[in-house]
Amino acid sequence: MSSLDRRTFLKTTAASLAVVPASRTLEAPSDEDPLGVRHDFPITETHTYFNTAGTGPFPIAVRDAALAFTEEITRTPFSARRSETREEARERFATLFGAKPEEVALLYSTSDGENIVARALDLGPGDNVVIDELHFVTTFVLYRQLEKDSGIEVRIVPQRDGRSNLEDFDARIDDNTKLVSVAWVSNRNGFREDERGLAELAHRRGAFLYADGVQAIGHFPTNLSEGGVDFVTANSYKFLFSGYGAAPFFVREELLDRIRPDRYGHASPKESFDNYHYRLQTTASKYEYAAPAYNAVNQLNAALEYLKEVGLDRIEKHTVALAQELRDGIASLGFDPWTPPKNNSPIVSFPHRRDPDVMKRLFAKEGIVVKFREKEESVIRLAVALFNNRADIQKLLKVLETVA
Repeated sequence: MSSLDRRTFLKTTAASLAVVPASRTLEAPSDEDPLGVRHDFPITETHTYFNTAGTGPFPIAVRDAALAFTEEITRTPFSARRSETREEARERFATLFGAKPEEVALLYSTSDGENIVARALDLGPGDNVVIDELHFVTTFVLYRQLEKDSGIEVRIVPQRDGRSNLEDFDARIDDNTKLVSVAWVSNRNGFREDERGLAELAHRRGAFLYADGVQAIGHFPTNLSEGGVDFVTANSYKFLFSGYGAAPFFVREELLDRIRPDRYGHASPKESFDNYHYRLQTTASKYEYAAPAYNAVNQLNAALEYLKEVGLDRIEKHTVALAQELRDGIASLGFDPWTPPKNNSPIVSFPHRRDPDVMKRLFAKEGIVVKFREKEESVIRLAVALFNNRADIQKLLKVLETVA
């Protein structure tokens, strides 16, 4: 498409793309493309991409929605459509992941959600919070600071062979535990927690369960209302394949009164009265105190519709099978995977025990994108996504074979 044609396209379709998220016709499944989606991800034309756990690439539908938003705001910057799109995104997220729209807020980052929950629980001396060792760094920073500021006790469940065990949680949860916080799927090695089992342990002692869902939401079906978890925060830019700045935050309906906002702004009131008095929002929208990142929300809206079309059950079946093939292949080459066997997530990590710079050059030469993590970049994290295929797995394993 020429630049002139592209401009014409954007000018004439911006409004329609903003109203209805752009969708694509899925191609017929094949050995090369089991979900019929590779044509939607231009990244597959240039790279073998295994870093969706870091940043997910845009599918074309999301790219087009982003371009349409940019064109719209260039020409009609005060469109009321943006608020409608936010409500559509809220509704789509709730429908796709088994929640009520009233239970979903759209925050700016995953960290926002856990900070809101922690502050609302009024933690103090005598209280403890139980977290897993495979959690994201934000959680450690948050509760270590509350330990200093408020006198709480932080209890860390150790990982054993790449997994957290329910019995280790049970040994640390007591009547003074106010919150159990886990990474639903670990960003470090992909271990997927048993959220139902954890919810039973936490609720039995009167504690709540918070799950960081940034590496979980988007690649398997779940019903948040029935799963037992009390609070979940996800984000738009990983397995939801859209831009930075839109973090869906789930709060179980019966806990909305308990979890008060940690800040207020012009978006907080539901109704205004004389002399600058207000009645505030009571649904999860009360956590949205200011204008959202509208383009990120617009992109998320398109991405959620796209994931619905593909099917979360199909995505899980495809990506988990590839991840397990990848883990088995890595183990057969003599590496020791940090990700436990039969783990039901698309992330695989392993210590490479090589010079990271040498490994980086090797992957770059082959156009393979991975993530180096942990101290001294000693661990390689691989994330399988819906657009990956067995050829991608075999290509990666052949490269690793040269240094095994």
